[in-house]
Amino acid sequence: MRSIDEPGTGGGSTDVLDRELEELLQQSELDEGDHDRFAHYVRKEAILESAVTGKPVKALCGKVWVPGRDPEKFPICPDCTRIYEQLADE
Repeated sequence: MRSIDEPGTGGGSTDVLDRELEELLQQSELDEGDHDRFAHYVRKEAILESAVTGKPVKALCGKVWVPGRDPEKFPICPDCTRIYEQLADE
């Protein structure tokens, strides 16, 4: 019997995670919301990890995406700003 994370099993745990991640990315690409019109607050570590691995990041407002555009060209997300200010007040 093979472990689920043993190389070459074809059904390893990373295969499942990769499929789930791909589904999430496809769903978020179909989202017609205003999230893409804003720059978002994200942990610096997450931005760095995304740059290295290509994995998506999650903003304070909940938007999930792979960063690729210059955030300086967009206004800051009002939901992220509100959440950030609440966290700063604590």
